[in-house]
Parts: sequence; structure tokens; C-alpha cells
Amino acid sequence: MTHSTPAAVLWDMDGTLINSEPYWISAENELVESFGGEWTDDDAMVVVGSGLFTSARAMQGKGVELDEQTIVDRLTDRVMAQLKEFGIPWRPGARELLLELREAGIPTALVTMSISRMAHHVVDNLGFVGFDAVVSGDDVANPKPHPDPYRAGADALGVAISDCVAIEDSPPGATSAFSAGATVIGVPFMVEIPDEQTHALWPTLDGRTLEHLSELHAKVAIR
Repeated sequence: MTHSTPAAVLWDMDGTLINSEPYWISAENELVESFGGEWTDDDAMVVVGSGLFTSARAMQGKGVELDEQTIVDRLTDRVMAQLKEFGIPWRPGARELLLELREAGIPTALVTMSISRMAHHVVDNLGFVGFDAVVSGDDVANPKPHPDPYRAGADALGVAISDCVAIEDSPPGATSAFSAGATVIGVPFMVEIPDEQTHALWPTLDGRTLEHLSELHAKVAIR
């Protein structure tokens, strides 16, 4: 098997590194219902992986009479309160793979559409220095599925995006990474990811290693 160690690994956060999507859905439900509206499972699934301002506009369409920034802040406050109350729910195998990458000296960046204060709360509670850079939703003008977030992640590490592996759990995130030019691993969680938006679909990160990432990256590189 040919191996090509990636120059860097770019990670999504919600649904990929941590199991926070149920917290977001709960926060969305509470806010919409407080304005007399209804937020269905289908409504929640449509915005999984998208920028928070996209979610805010969808919630305004359900009767939430607040400006977009206020909606984003309220949702973030509620999710962070749950993270602090219940702890950070790491996705299976994610923290272990991240630690292996760090020990191997592979640069890493977190590329999330959550805002900076939540991203850094998660990063600060990893138990080790997990990332060389953090790109959050308030750092980019164009959110996922636009390629800018992943381009920004590669730029922050000083590497070419084509030399990076990206790990994602949602269609918007996978599209963002794929269109930017990364080798994309989809690990679907709340929603399915179409095959054409990834180079591989893994059911879990549990048991996955740097060797697995390198094998996939090598296959993509020689296509």
C-alpha cells in the first residue's frame, strides 16, 4: 500500500469532534417555541453543518423576531451552558485520532461554523494542545458549504489545501472541504453525506489511525 502522510488534518467540530448536534437542536427548539413557532426534525436537519447565520435566517422564517446576531448569540449561550453542565461529549475515536496526529507532529486546524468563544471552549478542554489554528464561523465571510473556511484552515497552517485531509460529518461541511481541494473523509452522524462530496465514508473514527488517513490521501493524490 502506498502511503502519503498529509501535510495537515483539518477537523470539523460539531458532529465530528464532539456530539453537540443534539444540544443545538434542543436550543433551536426552545428558541422557536418561545416565539410560538414549531421547529421540526426536518427543519433541524436542513441546517446541520451550515453557518449559524443560515440557521438564524431559517428560524426567523419560523417566527423568531430577533436579529440574526442575537439568535446566534442565544443559541451559542444555550449550547455552551449544556456543554458546561453535562461535559463535552467527544465523538468515538475522534479525540484518540487527534492525539495520535499531535504526537506524530502533524499540523491540525479546527474548521467550524460555531463562533469563536464556543470553539475555544472545546479546544481548551481537550486535555492536550490539539490544534495549531482555529477557524470559526465569525472568522469567515462565506460559511460552509463555501470553500473559504477550509481554504482559511490550510492558509493558517501554511500548507496547500490539496495536501490536507479534512474530516466532516455533514453535507455542507463535506462540500466545503471537497470544493476547496482537500482529501475528504465523511463520518456521517445526524444526516447522510452523498458519496460524491467525499473521498471516503467511514461509519466512525473509532479505531482509525494516521495510517488510515495516509493510505486514503495517497490514493487520492495519484488519481
